[in-house]
Amino acid sequence: METNTMLIIAFVVILIVGLILLIRIPIRIYNKLVELRNMFKNAFAQIDVQLKRRYDIVPNLVETTKAYLKHESGTLEAVIKARNQAQQLESRVAEDPGNADLMKKFAGAESQLSGALGRLFAISESYPELKANQNVMQLFDELTVIEQHIASARALFNNAVTTYNIGREIFPNIILANIMGFAPAELFEITNEEEREAPRVQFS
Repeated sequence: METNTMLIIAFVVILIVGLILLIRIPIRIYNKLVELRNMFKNAFAQIDVQLKRRYDIVPNLVETTKAYLKHESGTLEAVIKARNQAQQLESRVAEDPGNADLMKKFAGAESQLSGALGRLFAISESYPELKANQNVMQLFDELTVIEQHIASARALFNNAVTTYNIGREIFPNIILANIMGFAPAELFEITNEEEREAPRVQFS
């Protein structure tokens, strides 16, 4: 009788330990996925800072160059239109950088803005009078530096997203990730090779 009692107690203890371990596994996975998700959200916050700086500079740049680029109104309008569209989407992405569909749309809008700015920079090289305007030169230089900072911040964000996606795709994380609502995140990529380079202009 005592032997049976001991076996029952041992079984209950093993069962309790097993249940505790089973409960701890999903908790550990959940906490890890939250940590990885927060990492790429924090990384996007760094992009957000640089993008806001660029969105503030672009209208000043267009307004300053307008007097010199009277025959390039189409280019200037394209820059402002692309800037406004990108800024509108960016405010939504900043709230939820893990939204894959929204990130794709935002990346497309940013590609349009980068392309429009690149064309503006290229056209500006054909207007020597711009070289004498210190305000224009300062805006061009500042924007070029910001573009470089955006590229660096985007690389850090994409690394964090890749780490998160790998973390959620490995077994058994993938099962719990789908149940717990951890969807795949989208990279912030510029798909047009011409637009991968930060726009720059040489005033020599």
